[in-house]
Order: sequence, then C-alpha cells, then structure tokens
Amino acid sequence: MNSKSRKILIVDDEPDLQMLMLQKFRAKVRNREYEFLFAENGAEALERISENHDLSLVLSDINMPKMDGLTLLNELQKLNRTDLKTVMVSAYGDMENIRTAMNCGAYDFVTKPIDFTDLEKTIDKSLKEIQHLLKIKEMQEQLEALNYDLDMAARIQQKILHQEFPVFSNDNRFEIFANMIAAKQVGGDFYDFFKYDDEHLAFFIGDVAGKGMPAAIYMAVCRTMLKAIGSEVFDPAECLFKVNNMLIPESDISTFVTVFYGVLNLKTGELNYCNGGHNLPYIQKRDGTVTELEDIGGLLMGKFEDAPYQKGVVMLSEGDTIVTFTDGVTEAEDEEGGFFDEERVIEFLAKNPDKSLGSKVKGLFLEVMKFSGAAIQSDDITVLAVSYHQDQGSK
Repeated sequence: MNSKSRKILIVDDEPDLQMLMLQKFRAKVRNREYEFLFAENGAEALERISENHDLSLVLSDINMPKMDGLTLLNELQKLNRTDLKTVMVSAYGDMENIRTAMNCGAYDFVTKPIDFTDLEKTIDKSLKEIQHLLKIKEMQEQLEALNYDLDMAARIQQKILHQEFPVFSNDNRFEIFANMIAAKQVGGDFYDFFKYDDEHLAFFIGDVAGKGMPAAIYMAVCRTMLKAIGSEVFDPAECLFKVNNMLIPESDISTFVTVFYGVLNLKTGELNYCNGGHNLPYIQKRDGTVTELEDIGGLLMGKFEDAPYQKGVVMLSEGDTIVTFTDGVTEAEDEEGGFFDEERVIEFLAKNPDKSLGSKVKGLFLEVMKFSGAAIQSDDITVLAVSYHQDQGSK
C-alpha cells in the first residue's frame, strides 16, 4: 500500500478534526500510506470527489450543515463506484442513523468520541477490501475479454499458453518445454512459467474440471490469479492458499481446479513446491532413474475456503528433470477402455533418459496417441517439464 498513498476524504464540520487526523496519523502520512483531503459538509465533499477520481475512502460525519452525511451517502451510491468505500461517523448510541447508513451502502462505521486505534483498523480494513474488489474487477474484465465465440477463444488460448520453444534461450541454467492438446476446441488445462526474480523460476500446471468454453474461461481466471499472486508471493503454499480463496466466489458447485506450483532456485537447485490436488510429478535424475515427488497432500482448489496447503522442498542436481502432467495423460483410454496410467509414464521416461527435453515431451504425447488409437480423446492432455542445468553464470 505504501508504493502509492491512498487518498482519504474526511468530511466533518468540526474545525479541530483536520489537525487531529494529521497528528494521529502523521506516520502514515509521512510514509505516504495515507493522503488526507478535507471537506466541511456533503456538498463540498462531492466537489472534492469530482476533482479526485483516485479517492479510495470517504470518512464522513452524519450530522453536518448544508448536506448531511446520509444525503452524501445517497449521492455517492449514484456514482456506482466499487473502488470507493464510505465509513460513517456518528455519536455513540445513535443506532437509528447508523442502521440507516449501513442500509444505504456504508461499508462500516465508527462512533464518537473517536477511538483512533479502532479507526486505523477500520481504515486499513476498508482499503484492503477496496484492493480485493479492484482485483476482482480486473479479473472480471479479463474474463469478459475472453468471452468470444469458440474460434476466437481457441486463438486466444494458444496465445496465452507458450507454444513456441525454446524460451529464456539466453539463460542456460535451466530448460523448459510444454505442450497441450485440448479435447475440444478450447480446453481447461493450463500451464505457465515466469521468473520471480533472476534467481528463481516459477512454474505451474493446472486442470480445470470440465471441458470446452466454461472450462477455458475458468482456466483463464485461474491462470491469471496464479500468475498475479505468484508474482507477489514467493511461498508456493501461501500463493495457493490465497488463490484458492479468491477462486471460491468464481466457482459453482461443479467447478474446481487442481494445480501443481513450483519455484526453482536456479543457483542451488532447491525446488519449493505445493500441490493443490494435482497429479504428482516425476523427477528423472541425470542417470535416468525416475521417482515420484513426495506427496505432501493438498486439496483441490476453488471448493474449500481457507483450505490449508503445505510446502514441500526437494533438491535438484545438475541434469535432473521434473515432469508435470495432467490426468489427461494417465487417464487416456484405449479402444478397450484401459488407461495409459502412471506406469507407462515412468516406463517411457526410463527408456528415454537421453532425449532432449522437447523430444521427451513430444515423445510422451506420441506414446499416449499410439496407446489411444482410434479411441476418442476425452480429456485435455498437457505436459510441462523443467530441466535444471545448475548456475553457470548466465543471466
């Protein structure tokens, strides 16, 4: 919040309140967390709001001359601004006006005489709620932008998912390759990767329940949230915890997503990871041996509020590869209804330890296609693999 001060409009006809607010919150003002504007009545407040479109919060007394706080509150509701919250101030015991204010759209209230410790908590809570609503608004706008017909959605999805490799070709500390084949024109599987900073590579793979346009739209929301939160939060468990709670309002009874999320230290090979109900990846050592990553648990996402997520840690050595995939690989069916299953994944990797990363991923897809034969593809198939080549001084 201190990267940019949040403008707060104080509306009160008491002349001493301006000085008192600046004195009590001088540290916040000095650190540019708060910026106060002042008005003595509702009419003057509306002028301030029209002049300052970046106002975040209005703290208004109820009883004022010219235009009282309740009238001001009604005028503010007409602006239909989700990024502007109002906290009302009233005398202790004035429950009738307080209830009227809350029914008219006030976010919260404080009573006189003002407890400035309580007021600070109320302001911070209000500003956090505004930030949350702005994020939701941003994601809703992104969602609407993807709500075209299937042909347009398919083109957008191909642009969203990295399809051209290699990437980060000037950095020889790692190699990454991914591919996805949707069961329908658009799918619910997704993956992405980005550098958290110069020493850490973040990557994730996910699988949304369902297929087609609904899954593709929810996929876009999930991917956007994971990348946005992951860019701010280093810890994979904290990232999944936050994204899970953000997804719940966007999910219906049949919608959920599984996610595997990892952060690889490109200097040491330490991999921090978290699993949200997803297939466990495999690690192929440089000598070709294949092992399943330790199961640390973790519920699927978008269903259970405040679900706990644990962080796992594993060390990769030079030449090790982590192979992540969706259940479209292991649950691919042949013409008799048999599954490709995990054993065939392990067998393929073990037989092809020296293949390049791209050839290994493409080869696994080919094995699945051969196995399925003429059977109809019933689920999206996605593989994301990362090889660690150790820190060789490249950036």
